[in-house]
Amino acid sequence: MNPAFSVVFLTTLSGAGQGLLIALVGVEAAARLGLVGMGGIDSVPPMFFVVGTAFACVLGVLGLIASFFHLGHPERAWRAIAMWRTSWLSRECLCLPAFLACTFAYGLAHLYASPYTLAIGAVAVLASALLFVCTGMIYACLRFLQEWATPLTLVNFALLGCASGFTLAATCATWLAPALIVPLAASACVLTLAGCVSRGASLRRNARLRPKSTVQSATGIRAERVEQKSRGFTAGAFNLREFFHGKTPQTLKHIKWTFLIAAFAVPFVLIACGGSVRPLGLSCALLCVASVVQYAGLVAERWFFFAEARHPQNLYYRQA
Repeated sequence: MNPAFSVVFLTTLSGAGQGLLIALVGVEAAARLGLVGMGGIDSVPPMFFVVGTAFACVLGVLGLIASFFHLGHPERAWRAIAMWRTSWLSRECLCLPAFLACTFAYGLAHLYASPYTLAIGAVAVLASALLFVCTGMIYACLRFLQEWATPLTLVNFALLGCASGFTLAATCATWLAPALIVPLAASACVLTLAGCVSRGASLRRNARLRPKSTVQSATGIRAERVEQKSRGFTAGAFNLREFFHGKTPQTLKHIKWTFLIAAFAVPFVLIACGGSVRPLGLSCALLCVASVVQYAGLVAERWFFFAEARHPQNLYYRQA
């Protein structure tokens, strides 16, 4: 497939926002149970939640804006929700605004010291989880694209979003809640490692796949040996622009190793160091760098995710 950067940014930005929201609600739940800090929820500054939810909302809105660049007619975007009964894309279009609304309400509840913050946060986490499901299922439900048609697609979307979100939460903690740096950094390391294992499993699975379609089935010619020399036209076409990225196998290999290093290996080391070193200025710097490097790696990972899928139509249209 030919990766659309609008969708790449939509899924990575909103995923980080969802992960950040989950981290914030997780901190509040742990604090109320006495697992974080010595003074329960009172030991966590309210501004940590307010600023964190503001970041989560900004990331979600940026992802929503990016999605509009994927539309041929943005003025008709409202029609995307029309098929919510059968379309995972329509469901995603409903869940993203719902997630943003719940996240905004959660931050507002902390700003005004509402006693119902945890209940609102639980609803926001549910909206985040539903959004992960809808986004992942858009691709996992496409059975003719073998690389995507696996539960690992959904697992990867959720784990990578949570990993980047918890890294951002640890970064916010260096400014507003130093007592939370260690548990959030440890959680971010665990999620980054889990995401690496899950993504590695999908890479190994996809490397063993064999195309179910052939040149014979694509062209309808049943001869034993068919070799296509021309695609029948000389100018560009929608099929070529939309379904094939045009990159060489060597380029794809380089991108794969780039995202494995930038999204997992380097952030893991930086997060581990940032969560354990003092002073706070150095910890903040390391975690900020970890967040930036990890996000850049996830952009490369998501680009590779789309490019890795081999659309059957390329057997007919891609031939030179």
